[in-house]
Amino acid sequence: MRKPTQDRSTFKLWGSIALATVMKAGVLLYASTASAQADFPNKPIRMLVPFTAGSGADGSARILAEQMQRSLGQSVLVENRPGASGAVAAMAVKQAPADGHTIMVPSNSPMAVNPIVMKNPGYDAVKDFKAVHGISRSMNVWYAANDSAFKNIADLVAAGKAKSLNIGSYSAGYHLGIAWLSNLSQAKLTYVPYKGQSQVINDVIGRQLDAGMGDLGGALPLIKAGKIKALAVSGETRHPSLPEVMTIRELYPEYANYAWTSFYVRSDTPAAAHAKLVEAMKKGLVSKEAANYFTANGSEPMIDFGPERMTKYQLDEIERFRKIADAAGIKAE
Repeated sequence: MRKPTQDRSTFKLWGSIALATVMKAGVLLYASTASAQADFPNKPIRMLVPFTAGSGADGSARILAEQMQRSLGQSVLVENRPGASGAVAAMAVKQAPADGHTIMVPSNSPMAVNPIVMKNPGYDAVKDFKAVHGISRSMNVWYAANDSAFKNIADLVAAGKAKSLNIGSYSAGYHLGIAWLSNLSQAKLTYVPYKGQSQVINDVIGRQLDAGMGDLGGALPLIKAGKIKALAVSGETRHPSLPEVMTIRELYPEYANYAWTSFYVRSDTPAAAHAKLVEAMKKGLVSKEAANYFTANGSEPMIDFGPERMTKYQLDEIERFRKIADAAGIKAE
């Protein structure tokens, strides 16, 4: 009996149809993805700030949200997601769709300090996110109530050698800054964690805290208004807006510390969406409104810190904070 034979032409026909179907699906998927990227943004954009209102990151986010709305043609909404030194906001962005519509506006704490002081923050600050653009850099400021006996940081250090003092702040980066001064001076300065600077300032004024430390940009208006008094700034030189306020470096030459804020998105955000955010951010930073804001708050705008430079800066900062943590004897927990 003759064995049945396969019709090779039939196999070729079906094979061609299957290949054509796969190729057509691929073209449609590519076209759909390309169209989605080209249409970006196609819905409101969310900016997640890791701290409460009153912080430097919050103020920067709100002024830039207004400017970016004009460039992008979509609403830009600022949401405060405080907690765990910025880790709460970082996790929320990590879990959001990687389509460019969710932006994180972190300080150096979640992006350069948490990787050092937290064993498992729940995210990888380098691998899970990519920089859009730097926003601003600001000195830290130490402050006390107007009726405090401390006239400057030297008075605070002297008092801290006699008894333990409670110093309020709201992120791991500031925790390191407090521990560093405590280590250098041998003063007993206990870090008291908060979710935002406004709460710290309220408790400093109410004398529930001996002093506070945080972002100069957020505190400067209240210092100038006479609500609190500055004890020291953390920069390499005195701040031009507070020339009468000493630097910590005048007591301890190795001490200089800054906070910074930047825009980040998920690392797998499409290139086209990322590029549009970069351009909108650049325009926002050089706007008159942003310039006035940075001047009023004593911050340095990071005009030239595009994605590549900001990424390098972040990596350098991780190493700098690692050295500070080692000097202060702080271990990951």
